[in-house]
Amino acid sequence: MDEIEVEAVDSLDPGVVGGTAEYVLYGGKGGVGKTTMAAATGLASANEGTSTLVVSTDPAHSLSDTLEFDVPSRPARVREDSPLWAVEIDPDDALSQAGMFGQDGGFAGGLEELLGGAGGGDGAMMPGADEAAAVQLLLEYMDDDRFDRVVVDTAPTGHTLRLLELPEVLDSMVGRMMQLRDRFGGMMDGLSGMFGQGDGDEEQAGFGDLDAVEERVERLRDVLTDPTRTDFRVVLVPEEMSVLEAQRLTDRLDEFGVPVGTVVVNRVMEPLADAADVPGDAFVAPNHEDCEFCARRWDVQQAALADAQELFREYDVARVPLLADEVRGERPLRVVAACLN
Repeated sequence: MDEIEVEAVDSLDPGVVGGTAEYVLYGGKGGVGKTTMAAATGLASANEGTSTLVVSTDPAHSLSDTLEFDVPSRPARVREDSPLWAVEIDPDDALSQAGMFGQDGGFAGGLEELLGGAGGGDGAMMPGADEAAAVQLLLEYMDDDRFDRVVVDTAPTGHTLRLLELPEVLDSMVGRMMQLRDRFGGMMDGLSGMFGQGDGDEEQAGFGDLDAVEERVERLRDVLTDPTRTDFRVVLVPEEMSVLEAQRLTDRLDEFGVPVGTVVVNRVMEPLADAADVPGDAFVAPNHEDCEFCARRWDVQQAALADAQELFREYDVARVPLLADEVRGERPLRVVAACLN
């Protein structure tokens, strides 16, 4: 960025992106810019004085690059002068902490055999174990008194939908385990270590955490479906396939009762001044008149934008222009946040 661009960025007032929501989640297909949006939202929130945690649940983390900070697998403060925290959930690390799973991703304490080999056997990871473990950590962060807002950069669409299905999946698992407890009672005392406790001598030591798991499942469902607490934002790029996938995601989210407040169209080839309050000549803009490539791409994008505007007319639609420079660090993230506000 040159001098005029720096001045324009420093004068931006993005406000609190995400409004008053406690939890802001960004979802969409891979490569559409979810990490950028989450980082920009977290930065704007923290700059307003709200203690904010940005969480990446995407196995292919890029939050560190976006924030220009080595984000660890435990929440760490990004800057001393702003209450911004960040964490990249590591699936292996999450599994090692998840009491209901063994360290290989199967059920702990022999429970797998009782449930008919649900973990796959032979050391295979139980399907969804990594997502379940990540959700367990995510819930811990949501309950952390240090943070007033949690912004989540979710994994690509397929992983996100599996994450959203987890309450039902875990509910079914817990239900089966509860049935075993009720059916066999004291015969199950020998499984006291299946949740990683290992030091109990009563049935409750073996099964007591079942109630806690069921409570967490219900709490996750309650949080995700509460529009006063959660704002799920779908990110796409102005291309036909991306618009269609975003439509499928919003439809599925609606089925789960997850409130979608905003659809973000990223990398739009239009002047930044059309989306944020900056001087028209402050940033490099695509030249649709003299650049044939720009003109043809703009034609493609306009068709996709028209489709998006029609399909998502019940949502707020935010447009984030394609910037000439890579979005890394605070200054370009402030620009993105201004477009989201």
